[in-house]
Amino acid sequence: MDLDLTKEQEMIRKEVRKFAVKEIAPIANELDEQEKFDPKLTQKMGEIGLFGMFVSEKYDGQGLDYLSYIIAVEEIARIDGSQAATIAAGNSLGIGPIYYFGSEAQKKKYLPKLCSGEGVWGFGLTEPTAGSDAGGSKTTAVPDGNEWVLNGSKIFITNAACELSFGVTVQAITGKLPNGKPEYTCFLLEHGTPGFKAVPMHKKMMWRASNTAELYFDDVRLPKANILGKQGDGFHQMLKTLDGGRLSIGAMGLGGAQGAYDLALKYAKGREQFGQPISKFQAVAFKLADCAVEIECARNLMYKACWLRDKNRPYEKYAAMAKLYCSEVMGRVANHAVQIHGGYGLMQEYNVERFYRDQKLLDIGEGTSEVQRIVISRYIGC
Repeated sequence: MDLDLTKEQEMIRKEVRKFAVKEIAPIANELDEQEKFDPKLTQKMGEIGLFGMFVSEKYDGQGLDYLSYIIAVEEIARIDGSQAATIAAGNSLGIGPIYYFGSEAQKKKYLPKLCSGEGVWGFGLTEPTAGSDAGGSKTTAVPDGNEWVLNGSKIFITNAACELSFGVTVQAITGKLPNGKPEYTCFLLEHGTPGFKAVPMHKKMMWRASNTAELYFDDVRLPKANILGKQGDGFHQMLKTLDGGRLSIGAMGLGGAQGAYDLALKYAKGREQFGQPISKFQAVAFKLADCAVEIECARNLMYKACWLRDKNRPYEKYAAMAKLYCSEVMGRVANHAVQIHGGYGLMQEYNVERFYRDQKLLDIGEGTSEVQRIVISRYIGC
């Protein structure tokens, strides 16, 4: 088995890391403190090709493999979770469903602008009463002549209410299946459509520079041409979208763990107590050693899941494993990193406290850790 990255993948890591250090690191704390989504920074990320990395060049994408995209997310998350969230959601949840399930006309209409970073797109799944239980959705779409009438709401939707948001993919109940279960269909909904309102959410603990929104649909009328794929395909589309999204959230955990570890290692080597760097004390050195081992294990699991996907082999079980493990590894690493910083780790001027806060969303988004364990247990036959 060849564990080496290709020259192209190594170059992507190098260039994205350089960009993150130069363009994101100097303003990450300020954006976090101000809870400010930065459209110019997002467009810069688009200019260097961070949107549409796995999309065919036919639609102005980069035509790269999924691992290359995951490496890019990892490197952004190594510096800032908010900007990594913008990239991860913009690709896996925004671009992905249109690219994989959209009609040719829908792809040509939306993908070039989304791949360039000119605009972003959201994925409306979660509702106030339907988080882990997606079957609890209440948003409905009812046919009326040649149109569908959409009513309901969504919550915690990334990239859906910022200056660059073009629209959102909305999953709605469109009827009942023969077995009595709800039929789900996804619709493409553009901003400016009458009856559609998107409201930014503030006062978040984490990802404060990422755009998060509540969405409201009040008799929104959509033409049949706005159906994503076919009527009734929404549940299948949701599951496939979440499989890919788990890898990007896992990449955020991996990159965030690496970033927190880097900060802790640097601090431990520079901070002196009792006449020597605290990295020389076994209590600190063992924490750092444990972090290094867990990050290495997380990276190997994540890259294997991506390798399976790129080889068109079953990867869903490994996506759930990678999302679960990488997310929780970041939690343990960020906790050690704050502990190593001592009192300084609790202050906003030290980046490590931001990593500590940003991690918590990874245990919840794209399926909670509990849901990942349910998914994995089913794959192993429990």
